[in-house]
Amino acid sequence: MSSQSFSRPGAIDLSALNGGGQPQAAPGAAGGGFVIDVSEATFQSEVLTRSMSVPVVIDFWATWCEPCKTLSPILERMATQYDGRFVLAKIDVDANQAIAQAAQVQSIPTVVAVLRGQLVPMFQGAIPEAQVKQVLDQLLEMAVANGVAGRSDPIPGATQQAEGAPEAEVEEEPIDPRFEAAYDAINAGDFDKAAAAYQQVLAEAPADAEAKAGLAQVELLRRTSGSDPGAAVAAADADPADLDAQLLAADIEVVSGRVDQAFNRLIGTVRRVFGDDRERVRARVVELFDIVGGADPRVVKARSALASALF
Repeated sequence: MSSQSFSRPGAIDLSALNGGGQPQAAPGAAGGGFVIDVSEATFQSEVLTRSMSVPVVIDFWATWCEPCKTLSPILERMATQYDGRFVLAKIDVDANQAIAQAAQVQSIPTVVAVLRGQLVPMFQGAIPEAQVKQVLDQLLEMAVANGVAGRSDPIPGATQQAEGAPEAEVEEEPIDPRFEAAYDAINAGDFDKAAAAYQQVLAEAPADAEAKAGLAQVELLRRTSGSDPGAAVAAADADPADLDAQLLAADIEVVSGRVDQAFNRLIGTVRRVFGDDRERVRARVVELFDIVGGADPRVVKARSALASALF
């Protein structure tokens, strides 16, 4: 990863929110954990500064918001489950209107992430727990690819579950022991070791779909590691004939969650090239299909568009 700040087209720069005073402890918090109440006074230290080393997920909520009462406990449980791989910052929009305005919050609940001081949209509304986990996993992959792969220690004054939230037994999803070495390597940023771990599984079970998808994800992270996302996408947009630039930009768009843009870019490239170049782009599109998931509506739509482009 270059030393430049994380850059993403459409990302919102929050650096102007540098706090209105000295950092203060989150009100009403006790114990140690990964959930913190954030105000305008503590935004700089608790969100912007912290986001340089670990992803910060912001839950915009309000006391009157009924869907928030469903979503917030899910996010709090996830913060405990992920054990410091991200920090959950809870922001009451009524008490912190300047932050909500800077983040362009239109409705609540709204959930966003902050990486290297810039906001990355995640989702709006109360969504199912399984979908929350999927979005968080995508965020963490994106964070690793952009050099924000730290792990937070329990934060003094933070809580593992907000006051008033219903108690729930946290059940860790069991890790398939075949992939444990790969997961550890990914968390450590060692993509070569992770690829080797997946390849070892595939040597014993060549048809293993999960191992294939895992290897494809690692290859994606390895290809995008060290790239400047903003510069790479700008270069591709400036020179549509540069095949390598198109492939890298599409990879970055997938890592950044802009899946439709990535598919549109590569399928448009398929229409313009021939021979070995066309096969190279087609293979990359199919690989990205595997990463996103064959049942994903965006993949279903893009698969049809790719067939039209090829035939």
